[in-house]
Amino acid sequence: MSATKITPFLWFNGRIDEAVKFYTGIFKNSTVESISGPNGNAMSATFELEGQRFHAFNGGPMFKFNESVSFMVNCETQEEIDYYWNGLTTGGEESRCGWLKDPFGLSWQIIPSRLTDYLGNPDPEKAKKAMDAMMQMNKMEIAKFEEAVR
Repeated sequence: MSATKITPFLWFNGRIDEAVKFYTGIFKNSTVESISGPNGNAMSATFELEGQRFHAFNGGPMFKFNESVSFMVNCETQEEIDYYWNGLTTGGEESRCGWLKDPFGLSWQIIPSRLTDYLGNPDPEKAKKAMDAMMQMNKMEIAKFEEAVR
């Protein structure tokens, strides 16, 4: 695992080993560098998902995740959207416009990689139709975007 200049640091409340197993089980291109702590109790972990390094810490209940920070997963196909959506919402909760919370409360955006093309269509009417379609979705549906910009 190579060092990166900026590494997201995630603060968990006692479930770090479960979280690392959950994330590395969903993202196929993942590795666990370390999970460590005193007396066999996991306190910190370093892992990589799709080339992005993360550090996690079991810091206790005083800080919780919220929607002001999320991780965006760009997907090329509907199958890929479905895969990440279904995996990350297991034990979590769905929200609007491609947003979800995983079972640890971390927010994710599962979006088509062409989202900016749909919403920034040069035809203002098509762009509005794409935005209107998105506002009706929880999980993103590429076919609905394609229909909106036809």
